[in-house]
Amino acid sequence: MPLSATPPNPGPAQGKAAAVQRLFGSIAPRYDLANHLLSCGLDFLWRRRAAKLVKTWKPSLILDLATGSGDLALALRESCPGARVIGADFCLPMLLAAHRKGVPDLIQADGLSLPLPDAAFDVVTIAFGLRNMESWERGLSEMARVLRPGGHLLVLDFSIPRPAIQALYRFYLHRLLPVFARLLTGDRQAYEYLGASIEKFPSAAEMNALIETAGFANASCEPLTGGIVSLYTARRK
Repeated sequence: MPLSATPPNPGPAQGKAAAVQRLFGSIAPRYDLANHLLSCGLDFLWRRRAAKLVKTWKPSLILDLATGSGDLALALRESCPGARVIGADFCLPMLLAAHRKGVPDLIQADGLSLPLPDAAFDVVTIAFGLRNMESWERGLSEMARVLRPGGHLLVLDFSIPRPAIQALYRFYLHRLLPVFARLLTGDRQAYEYLGASIEKFPSAAEMNALIETAGFANASCEPLTGGIVSLYTARRK
């Protein structure tokens, strides 16, 4: 099954990247079902908000990085019918899932070393993928490189919510979610990793600072669902 515009295979991943690649490859067949059920369907609302925001930027060419099974790429195609949306991911089983769902433009690529030209895209989006990269700084710098000056970045990822619901959220994240995930996917380890990665991931002002250091301006954070998820936007300098 050919993937359109596919560059040479990025080669074997190493270290954290290899572990993430294996992990998502193992849960790819039931990834969508698990996401929808474990988020109680809120993932649809989060992607809809992201796609609605991208529409206001009137892009012609969008890169959806760490596209996974393609849900955000499909939402972007629906929201921005005049734009071409290219999905990129380094996990082939996830790309195959995106292809089966009808995402037409897919490339297998490592987000830390994209086989794409400088200043090529109007918008780069990444949903629940930056957190999994070996280096957040390098990932953001690559996104800045492939964006044209004045182009827009959108990062959607999990975060620790406001104090009023932190205890309940952490109980669900670390105790209940891995158990439910094992029942749905057969892989508890994948969702134990999810909880640990969320705890380590910077949020709010710290993430805004990382984004601006990578070559962006006007970084801002919009908390969604009480801060369970954060939507970051910025403009390429």
